Amino acid sequence: MGKDVIIACDFNSAEETFAFLDKFTGKKPFVKIGMELFYAEGPQIVREIKKRGHKIFLDLKLHDIPNTVMKAMKVLSSLDIDMVNIHAAGTIAMMEAALTGLTREDGTRPLLIAVTQLTSTSEDRMQSELLINSSLEKTVMHYAENAKKAGLDGVVCSPMESEAVHNVCGKDFVTVTPGIRFADSAKDDQIRITTPAKAKEIGSDYIVVGRPITQADDPVKAYERCVEEFVG
Repeated sequence: MGKDVIIACDFNSAEETFAFLDKFTGKKPFVKIGMELFYAEGPQIVREIKKRGHKIFLDLKLHDIPNTVMKAMKVLSSLDIDMVNIHAAGTIAMMEAALTGLTREDGTRPLLIAVTQLTSTSEDRMQSELLINSSLEKTVMHYAENAKKAGLDGVVCSPMESEAVHNVCGKDFVTVTPGIRFADSAKDDQIRITTPAKAKEIGSDYIVVGRPITQADDPVKAYERCVEEFVG
């Protein structure tokens, strides 16, 4: 499995999204479509971006009763996406149901990964607001183990947790890590962050990069810098 940089296309319209993607002449970056864009434009935006030749991570973080998630995943699997995610907090039964729904009749399916704890969540907030009394690291590792038990391909986690996840769940268990900033970038609302180069060193398989690329003066140059630092 090769490492890759995924651009978070956190836009609220197809027009803005394609204006951004048009800057990448001759390149087809792996892109993430999140709630904002999907809710604004619907499934058609996925089809249009796929038609352009991009790999797609559909970041909708499903979390509901197992039957609902299974049915939703069956619908999403028809969109020819490459990766999709759910919340590990939904239990092993929900994750297993998601996997069942996502698997097509011919046995193929996109990668399915689970969110452990959001990178905007601090240990203090997790304990005081979510009433999870374990440490953040222990919670993330437990959620990752549950995802593996459910048959998932990997997890979304902080880049700082990638190495530990691989130690617990194996090197083939995929780690997708947001919270990536250049050393000279603003942190914004992320708490558990690191640089592309450090993420590579720690062992992240994919990094998800949003504002440092999408809001850069030269997005293509910023993307290429990410690829150079992370992939080499």
